[in-house]
Amino acid sequence: MTYKLYIPKNYKSDLDLGQTQYLIKEIKDFFQSNLAYKLNLLRVSAPIIVKSETGLNDNLSGVEEAVNFNILEKNKEARIEIVHSLAKWKRDALARYEIPMYQGIYADMNAIRAFEDFDNTHSLYVDQWDWEKVIKKEDRNQVYLHKIVNTIFTSLKELETFLNIKVNNYKNLLPDQITFVTSQELEDMYPDLTPEERESAYAKEKKAIFVEQIGDRLNSGNKHGDRSPDYDDWQLNGDIIVYNPILDDALELSSMGIRVSEEVLKDQLTKTDNLDRLDLDYHKKLMNGDLPYTIGGGIGQSRLCMFFLQKAHIGEVQVSVWPQELIDECKKNSIILL
Repeated sequence: MTYKLYIPKNYKSDLDLGQTQYLIKEIKDFFQSNLAYKLNLLRVSAPIIVKSETGLNDNLSGVEEAVNFNILEKNKEARIEIVHSLAKWKRDALARYEIPMYQGIYADMNAIRAFEDFDNTHSLYVDQWDWEKVIKKEDRNQVYLHKIVNTIFTSLKELETFLNIKVNNYKNLLPDQITFVTSQELEDMYPDLTPEERESAYAKEKKAIFVEQIGDRLNSGNKHGDRSPDYDDWQLNGDIIVYNPILDDALELSSMGIRVSEEVLKDQLTKTDNLDRLDLDYHKKLMNGDLPYTIGGGIGQSRLCMFFLQKAHIGEVQVSVWPQELIDECKKNSIILL
């Protein structure tokens, strides 16, 4: 486990700990209520643990190991995993709860990702709003995807307006509209940069971007990023990324997308040599047509607070565990971890 820490020059937050905690709650309360209204979402309770055999856990890029333990069930051990996210659980829940067309659910998702390397924006603890909405099969297109992205971006803009009322001399960070760009277009624009460097360069220019079509191979033969093959359709997904001036870098606030159809699931599992997942309960339901067509994603709660409160480190807006060396270095540089 390693850590990397960027120290902004002459950094000192304008907010003390009490003000920070107060505004974290104000941001979360306002944003989740506004988003739920705009997307027609019902708040639901969500699991922190799932059975491995169900296939409900998010496999992320496919190589990360979930924190796990065993329980005794019917005189044999069953493996239990702490969730990485609720990407697949939500779609299954929409079917079980019989959520109507164009309505959806959202939940407070709390996860442990023990493999993360520490830096200004990454923690072992992940908190996000995980949301999912029922759509028609004919909505599985770029036009509908862009419509939902714009709705989320409008919620972000309205949060900024809200903070102008709550915080003296608040400085707006977002542009009037979000810019859409495919991962291939980014590679064409910046062929000599890494995917992360491309995002940073373009976000710095446009201030807010939606990088779409992530997961498949680009013309170069490389990938812009890894995506699990069994929830997002790689042609209809993407990340909402903003330019964060305090870190002079791109900051991903949300990963989202239209979910796989039966045909796309099989194609993407074939490409990643994961056809064995078709034997799992979740995948069987999907292939049998027992799950609705959906769009969904996750929006980082701590990252949202970090961005809008212009904090230098995610530990200033969430409580987690950090290496002692990182804690000491932060303290020396006026970065006060919660």
